[in-house]
Amino acid sequence: MVNTTRPAARPDPGNWTHNPRRTAPRAIFEEDASWPEGHWYEIAATIFETETEEQEVRILETVEYGRILVLDGHLQSAEEDEAIYHEALVQPAMLLHPAPRSVLIVGGGEGATAREALRHSSVTRVVMVDIDGELVDICREHLPSWHRGAFEDPRLELVIGDGLDYVAGGDERFDIVILDLVDAFEDGPSEALFAEGFFRDVKRRMAPGGVLAVQAMELNPNGVEDHAVVRRNLRPVFAHLASYSAMVPSFWSEWGFLLASDVHDPAALAPEEADGRIAARGLDLKAMDGATLQRMRTLSKPVRTLLAAAGAP
Repeated sequence: MVNTTRPAARPDPGNWTHNPRRTAPRAIFEEDASWPEGHWYEIAATIFETETEEQEVRILETVEYGRILVLDGHLQSAEEDEAIYHEALVQPAMLLHPAPRSVLIVGGGEGATAREALRHSSVTRVVMVDIDGELVDICREHLPSWHRGAFEDPRLELVIGDGLDYVAGGDERFDIVILDLVDAFEDGPSEALFAEGFFRDVKRRMAPGGVLAVQAMELNPNGVEDHAVVRRNLRPVFAHLASYSAMVPSFWSEWGFLLASDVHDPAALAPEEADGRIAARGLDLKAMDGATLQRMRTLSKPVRTLLAAAGAP
């Protein structure tokens, strides 16, 4: 059949962009960085701004992603897709362990990481250590959809202090350890918490059969360097190590995580077994199931090649 319909006129190349704006944004937030590209978010309102003793804190209402938390000019999480990030950080470790009872969280000021750990009825104790008590109070007040009452759960103990000191100075052991830290290698305060020495201290605080989960920065063909550093620092410490990633739209990136254990091999948890554990534990997850977990563990060829070239295969 011949199509005799006249084609629509092409846009004027002089005025065309891939994503033309119908109107100029009212206001924007653009992340502070030295990247050779820009990421901006249209802002509908400023909810809260302050400077704590530790960092600059902003909570903004965006047009596309709802409320966002910004620390020192960097986006930390967004209302629209925080479940993708927090489920990806927490649930693979929780599901890998057959019966997690105790959880240590370093960082996680929004309370969403604790929320995800507390979903598991087997959990009797969660210790959350965050250095910025002011930030935690701000998140409790202004980000209720993140923590969803986790701070009021009697199983949660909140410790305001340095995670480095807490891990080094105690003897209590945990089934799960989760490091939900700000990015490390841009003159940030968390670099020491991604070092091999700290990981060895963490291992000492893990119960037999324990699992460690680490927020490990970008993991895509344009950015593996920071993830590779964390992976290299973990490699000598644990018998089993696995990188995985999830696309977080508000981050404009595929985001990387690491699982480590001396007993449990992340690759051994099949999608069907993951689905069975989700069902048996009565978990109502928004972004995670067995097929999603399998997809997250399947790194692309360019990423695998770059990790190998960086000495972190």
